[in-house]
Amino acid sequence: MKTILCDLLGIAYPVIQGGMAWLGTWELSSAVSRAGGLGIIGAGNAPPEWVREQIRRIKEQTQKPFGVNIMLMSPFLEEVIAVILDENVSIVSTGGGNPGAYIRRFKEAGMKVIPVVSSVALARRLERAGADALVAEGLESGGHVGDTTTMALVPQMVDSVSIPVIAAGGIGDGRGMAAALALGAQGIQMGTRFICSTECVAHSQFKETILKAQDRATVVTGESTGHPVRVIKNRLARQFLAMEKDGVSIEDLERFGEGKLQLGVIQGDVENGSLMSGQIAGLVGSIKPVRTIIEDTVAEAESILARLGKGGKG
Repeated sequence: MKTILCDLLGIAYPVIQGGMAWLGTWELSSAVSRAGGLGIIGAGNAPPEWVREQIRRIKEQTQKPFGVNIMLMSPFLEEVIAVILDENVSIVSTGGGNPGAYIRRFKEAGMKVIPVVSSVALARRLERAGADALVAEGLESGGHVGDTTTMALVPQMVDSVSIPVIAAGGIGDGRGMAAALALGAQGIQMGTRFICSTECVAHSQFKETILKAQDRATVVTGESTGHPVRVIKNRLARQFLAMEKDGVSIEDLERFGEGKLQLGVIQGDVENGSLMSGQIAGLVGSIKPVRTIIEDTVAEAESILARLGKGGKG
């Protein structure tokens, strides 16, 4: 299982770990990179000191390629960018907006730039700006989402740009990987599946909530703010949706949501914390080591594609 994405990033398998805030730590990211994928440190809204520590810890764990995902809405954006430039990070991904204003700085520093996007129009602009690859993220993803499904978004983006496209959203096993490659993607990004790995620092209660999830376990909150977020339905999500329905101001909604992600995914308050998770939650099944997740996903995808190549026989 090798595509042009592997050559571009220097990885064995075209599997990228989503840059999940507070969960994309050195423990998970280094495990993904050691297993042949691309581990991504999720900077989220974390302060620059935390990001620097994560970068240095992953460097101690592996010489394999890794990246850092920066959230363009972070209050520490400029400071975090300064850290990744100072630490000579070779790959950067972006989320939560249009990174066009920053791509030139990253490229001048010799970085590979992989924006996460949810529309074809933005994909085209970022290719012209110098992006090396693009993550086409469908609305099935956990966290910040767009409004187009992965199945519809990926082939349209593949047809619209000449750089590699990585499929994300609703992918949690080899079936999803095979489908993504059939749609023209050169690789996949998985987030929710890696939460339920032995190396992920997510609280055990959060992992257990994902394992128990069904197909309609998630809901999208924050539509009124312009930054919709997919989470597992719980007390907090219901409160947030009710506040939106009542016309509560964006400022008050943001204050209400402050600190809730850590509360849920790290501290384990699965009713009052934010549980960012994709719709793939109902398919996760069990907690496994990262290497097993990657190798099983790739092996299953290879088997499916081989079978399809024989006309579906066998």
